[in-house]
Amino acid sequence: MDVSRLFSLEGKVALVTGGSRGIGRMIAEGFLGAGTERVYITARKADEVEATAAELGERCVALPGDIATLAGIEALAAELSTRESRLDVLVNNSGVAWGAPFDIFPEGGWDKVMDLNVKTPFFLTQKLHALLRAGASDIRPAKVIMIASVDGMRLNPWETYPYQASKAALIHLTRRMAARLAGEHIVVSGIAPGMFASKMNRAADHAPDRVASQIPAGRVGADEDMAAAAIYLASRAGDYVVGETITVDGGWVNAWVPGDFVGPAGE
Repeated sequence: MDVSRLFSLEGKVALVTGGSRGIGRMIAEGFLGAGTERVYITARKADEVEATAAELGERCVALPGDIATLAGIEALAAELSTRESRLDVLVNNSGVAWGAPFDIFPEGGWDKVMDLNVKTPFFLTQKLHALLRAGASDIRPAKVIMIASVDGMRLNPWETYPYQASKAALIHLTRRMAARLAGEHIVVSGIAPGMFASKMNRAADHAPDRVASQIPAGRVGADEDMAAAAIYLASRAGDYVVGETITVDGGWVNAWVPGDFVGPAGE
């Protein structure tokens, strides 16, 4: 058994949404280190996407776009189809949060969160279905990795109603899509990140020591922790992990006590 090959992504083509920063960037950088032939990263802000791609090197390709709408999803899929004949790994990482008191929570905030966090992963995968099928086989399945959140597994006290609901929905959507696509050699799985420093997770970003005191592992997540989980699922090592969402949180979900939580989790 060649264990080194188990975790290799050599020769694979990947697309990471929300890849310009945070968890998306961690995953993109990890994929490049694992030998990916090309990693496309996409996000709405073109300057950020292009800057990140430049920093990560020539095998990282900027593909800016707004995938919050079906038109944007179709445009991204069409552009990728002009560049590649297949897609080996799709990471549905783009997401957004919105918090407001229950009595005044706005419909616009609800729709924005549910559309990007649940609708976009489904329809982007749908529009890239042909590219995912193109290179997939029983010995080399294509991979779709959904980035959920620990907030979809346990409650937190923050009034981020659609965020928590959307991540729970994404975990179940991962199961449903996995059941449908496994027969086509497309493996769908997911990751539920805990506390990783990012612009969305302000608590982990600005008060890591305080957050770390509530995590059994004693620290917030490092870039390598997220990259490792994604590489595992994207590589041969994760071929038999179908429909499962892996929690990467240093033990926070299993140790969480109501009233002790200091900030929302997410991408």
